[in-house]
Amino acid sequence: MVDVQGQLDAVTRGIADEDIDGYASRVQTLAQTYPSPLDDVWDAVTTAPRIARWFQPISGDLRRGGRYQIENNAGGEIQECVPPAGGAAHFSATWEYGGGVTWLTVRLTAEGENATRLELEHVARTDDVPPGFWETYGPGATGVGWDGGLLGLALHLTNASGPSPEEAEAWAFTSEGRAFYRGAADAWGAAQQASGADAETAARAADNTYAFYTGQSSAEG
Repeated sequence: MVDVQGQLDAVTRGIADEDIDGYASRVQTLAQTYPSPLDDVWDAVTTAPRIARWFQPISGDLRRGGRYQIENNAGGEIQECVPPAGGAAHFSATWEYGGGVTWLTVRLTAEGENATRLELEHVARTDDVPPGFWETYGPGATGVGWDGGLLGLALHLTNASGPSPEEAEAWAFTSEGRAFYRGAADAWGAAQQASGADAETAARAADNTYAFYTGQSSAEG
């Protein structure tokens, strides 16, 4: 069984509006500390065999300047890849999906010898978001998906029981999976409200996001 509430509570989430390279952009961040050394977490998030064990199969050249493709998901170009040194590491890449381009950065920081903080930053230009999409789903549309990724990484690094990547879609329709996605959607609703949205707008977006990920009507939330 998955410790749903424990995993949800382990993640911090944020949203900010920023001007990046002259473009109005939304920046979403998630962070979690894992009980694994920096080198191990780096290996887990940058090598194809291990990425497949907690996320999805990935192909391509996982080096700076190389291109990657996640099976049935996004592809893109590796823009930076800085391995562990001095207690930190990071990589950045374009995230190309459905004809759109956003930007992903993952930063790792050692917290002692046996713990590593992972921060994931996802940037989208505001004008590139399809009309009505943000108003309907808010940050949860992408944020909840990344919550699922952080859960997968947690299960992998701790050898805990839980859904494999192949089981994740079906797990979303179990009572445990629905509890996770309900909690993640609500957490992003809280982050949206903290960023300045009114409570009703944030709650409606959370309900719509939950329905999208689990096939539930928002009234069942």
